[in-house]
Amino acid sequence: MVAAREAVDVVLRDRGLRRSQPADTVESLLLGAHASAGLEGSPCGVDELRAGNGDAAAAAALRVSAELVGLVPVWRHSPVQVLARLHVLAGDPGDPARGRPVSPAGADRLHGVAELVLGETAAPAMVLAAVVHGEVAAAEAFSGRNGLVARAAERLVLVASGVDPVSVTVPEAGHARSRPAYEQALAGYRSGDPAGVAAWLLHAAAAYAHGAERAPLR
Repeated sequence: MVAAREAVDVVLRDRGLRRSQPADTVESLLLGAHASAGLEGSPCGVDELRAGNGDAAAAAALRVSAELVGLVPVWRHSPVQVLARLHVLAGDPGDPARGRPVSPAGADRLHGVAELVLGETAAPAMVLAAVVHGEVAAAEAFSGRNGLVARAAERLVLVASGVDPVSVTVPEAGHARSRPAYEQALAGYRSGDPAGVAAWLLHAAAAYAHGAERAPLR
């Protein structure tokens, strides 16, 4: 994670974080939505998404990205509320269970995520982001599109912790470089095996470094 943090810092510094514009954040969120939708199986291209022409998964990812940055202040004191809101955005409009955990075990795991986010930890912010991603995905607390929620929560951690305060890196693109590799690494985390968890953290570190390279800074 140290190397990944250095890669992010170098890219943001050398490519002009101080000169970043709101349009750069918007573009990053669009690219992230495209990558996240692809991990949900959407074939929608980025230009299609930009034009608002996409399938249900792409439309869901776009809804999430449109509201993501505005949720940062709430995330800092009420992560569970934000996770519920993310699922309202990610879920199908006709789903009566949108925004509500569908099992007590899933709800408990989301509360565990909140404790991680709000508690004191010596872990680097990137490790926390990767663990939050893994925990939300593994919890499968919602009726569907838990992956969209997990990747959005990961980006929120990176923003709120100051790793990427203006949200211009594209961690989702790092995960989307290989959907099979992403799913395999996430399965390793879900297993709870130490080797699987370590492999997931390494995968996430590489994703963050790649996501920094994809930052659309002008």
